[in-house]
Amino acid sequence: MTASSDARGSYETIQFDVADHVAVITLNRPDQLNSFTETMCNEMTEVWALVRDTDEIHVAVLQANGERAFCTGIDIKAGSWWGDKNVWTHEDPGAWLGPRSNKVWKPVVCAVQGMCAGGGQYMVNECDIVICSDNATFFDPHANGGIVSALEPIGMLHRGVPLGDVLRWALMGTEERITAATALRLGLVSEVVPAGRLRARAADIAAQIAERNPIAIQGTVRAIWEATEMTPHMAKQNGLAYTHIGNQPAAVRAGQERVNRKPTLR
Repeated sequence: MTASSDARGSYETIQFDVADHVAVITLNRPDQLNSFTETMCNEMTEVWALVRDTDEIHVAVLQANGERAFCTGIDIKAGSWWGDKNVWTHEDPGAWLGPRSNKVWKPVVCAVQGMCAGGGQYMVNECDIVICSDNATFFDPHANGGIVSALEPIGMLHRGVPLGDVLRWALMGTEERITAATALRLGLVSEVVPAGRLRARAADIAAQIAERNPIAIQGTVRAIWEATEMTPHMAKQNGLAYTHIGNQPAAVRAGQERVNRKPTLR
């Protein structure tokens, strides 16, 4: 599968490209700090389905255009689009922005630059490898607007960010911001790079993963994420089942070429 200019032009709020088994999803509302609208939510759901269902795609990269922000949450100027929804069937507006909510078990590398605020965490929280530029900041504006902050910080807890730091992020509003160095210390990101190298580094990580057996890699991703919602015993049993489902017979694997690059340290 190859991307074309027609494919890129078919979306209003994002760009979507595929090359060498890697899909690149780029948030493309830099003048609005890549804040999301109903259109972006719908388009993200569509491209996640493409990533999920296209076997030639092994890995995805999620990034954003513009230097100022990765994503600053919902576009408050555009306003809500769910006011007339039935309160008992209404779903959170940003719930479908991320890969896991769309049942994507292919690895996703997220590259964060500039501001990542509030609802930007919907996407960050569901990615497998999150890296950021040295000028990235993370904060939550909900408190400033007198709005309950719930889904985004719960997602941060799910990733393993310490409780006290999640509470501080959610309660301190825009006046206190997590720096790239602090995000690395908290485990919110796994690597910090200079802003000018961010996309290249994300592409390199994705390219390395894309060389692996995609079925085995998806099984690994799914087993690990599902384990976060299971007891240890159930997680191990589930993981064992996936080794039977996703692993080819030893004789078959022995005849396949291994991909081994020179190790790097981090």
